[in-house]
Amino acid sequence: MPEAKPVSHPGHGNGFEPKIVAFFCNWCTYLAADLAGTSRMKYAPNIRVIRLMCSGRLDPQFVLDAFARGADGVLIGGCHPGDCHYQEGNYKTLRRVQMLKRVLKTMGIEEERFRLEWISAAEADRLKSAVNDMVEKVRALGPLHSETPQESHLEEVKAA
Repeated sequence: MPEAKPVSHPGHGNGFEPKIVAFFCNWCTYLAADLAGTSRMKYAPNIRVIRLMCSGRLDPQFVLDAFARGADGVLIGGCHPGDCHYQEGNYKTLRRVQMLKRVLKTMGIEEERFRLEWISAAEADRLKSAVNDMVEKVRALGPLHSETPQESHLEEVKAA
């Protein structure tokens, strides 16, 4: 099936289908996505999942690269705080997400395009809801027309 092409007039029933890159923790959110699939739950097919051993291993540059390469949104999924397989990886994720929100805001990227969700392996319904909600919000925003991150933003990211 051919891929939907973004149209320059967001929110007018134009057939725009957002591309969302999802970075999921191997031990929780990725397993929730697997459970949703084996349970035959229906959720928007707009996400492309990248499995990380821990959400704490998410390099902020991965998020900036996803947007620079055409993603309309980025979803990060990790273990609930206190339940990290690597003890404190999700706390590192939380700090990085807060920094990335500031960077993305200065780049003119709406906050609805970037999201962090704590989803355990047993929460397939929560994963389904989060994905569908994000796809709808990004679809309403329309395609992202951004430029490559500026050097000033890259310095803050490297420091994280």
